Amino acid sequence: MEEKQKRSLRRPRRRLIPIWLRLIIVVALVVLSGAIGAMIGYGVLGGGKPFDALKPTTWQHIIDLIEKQ
Repeated sequence: MEEKQKRSLRRPRRRLIPIWLRLIIVVALVVLSGAIGAMIGYGVLGGGKPFDALKPTTWQHIIDLIEKQ
């Protein structure tokens, strides 16, 4: 019974980083890691220029290759 009173007397926990900000940070990190992965894959493994992986023309070429088959 004393434990229940101690629990009810505790202050509510205040978060350092709100949940909405955590979600924004996670989404930003996913986008950043995707861009870095594409640059490494296209530039290092593919032999192209890394920043070409971020150009829309490169992605349009990839889509055209996929749809052609």
